[in-house]
Amino acid sequence: MKTTPQTVLKFIVGAAIATAVLFLVWFFSSIVVYILVSAVLAVMGRPLVKRISDLHIRGWRVPRGVAALVTLVVIWAIFAACFSLFVPLVFNKINQFAHVDFTAVMASIGEPIAHAQHDLQRLFALPESTFSLSEELTAALRQIIDINSINMIVSSVIDIVMSSVIAVFSISFITFFFLKEEGLFYAMVTAVFPEHYHENITRALDSVTLLLGRYFTGILSESLLLMIAVSLVMVAFGMKTADAAFIGLIMGTMNVVPYAGPLIGGIISVFVGIVTPIEGFPVGHTVAVIICSLLILKGLDDFVLQPTLYSERVKAHPLEVFLVILIAGSLAGILGMLLAIPSYTVLRVFAKEFFSQFSLVRKLTQKI
Repeated sequence: MKTTPQTVLKFIVGAAIATAVLFLVWFFSSIVVYILVSAVLAVMGRPLVKRISDLHIRGWRVPRGVAALVTLVVIWAIFAACFSLFVPLVFNKINQFAHVDFTAVMASIGEPIAHAQHDLQRLFALPESTFSLSEELTAALRQIIDINSINMIVSSVIDIVMSSVIAVFSISFITFFFLKEEGLFYAMVTAVFPEHYHENITRALDSVTLLLGRYFTGILSESLLLMIAVSLVMVAFGMKTADAAFIGLIMGTMNVVPYAGPLIGGIISVFVGIVTPIEGFPVGHTVAVIICSLLILKGLDDFVLQPTLYSERVKAHPLEVFLVILIAGSLAGILGMLLAIPSYTVLRVFAKEFFSQFSLVRKLTQKI
């Protein structure tokens, strides 16, 4: 398409509007997060609202407001049930870590450490009398995980929970009205833009809702399947149910973060295996079981599930997705990697609606 002054002006105006919107989103980020979370919950709960509001009880039709309230209660009941299952498991494991005898743990893996120390001494010419790898690891672990640090972590978690009360109330309030008044979220977004852009915004929101709905449904299903598979494999090898469930929970939760999450989850899982090895297995065999099982399961996940999830569900090339995640990770760390794909999907959809005259935009959005 030929570039004209009008095209350039349209691009500059569009870029200015996009910059202003992004600045407002950043400045009011906490409120924006509340609205987005509420919008997602409203999308999840809308079918139930419709089903309840269509009920007729002795000629009396259930008002949509009542249906929205019942749906909101059901959503929070599901979240509460999940927390009631997993939070005690996590806190019990934290309490277990706080009372670990690291000297005994190091003694259980003394032979591999002795070999490693011998290799280090030979490689760096370290004198035996002044260096002990076992003592160094024990001291480091005691600094990282002791009763004081565990108490600090628990205190931080409690502070976060207390500060989250206002967030829960705000999200609940906003979600109720999104459920009660269908189209309210669209009206809020389109109100920010000039009227002649409303049709484009509505189409973009329809596409974003569809793509992100598929993406979040897929990633939650993937994480749940991985959690169940890891837990069952650990139990099959003889690990205690609580330890197996904890490792499954860690891997399923961390799997939400692309690439870096499973690595962090794997390190935590190996540490759990060292502290609480499988009964009848030496620590080395337990660690080997955990590492091999996670590598096999993650391999199946990476080569079977994730290509469909990360590329097909958001209609982007796998290399494109990989580069976006790397860039987001370098800019904003773990949080950036977590939000990379949803944010990129939103940008692509809106770019297609407003900047489709540019060849690069058409190339990146041709599958949408």
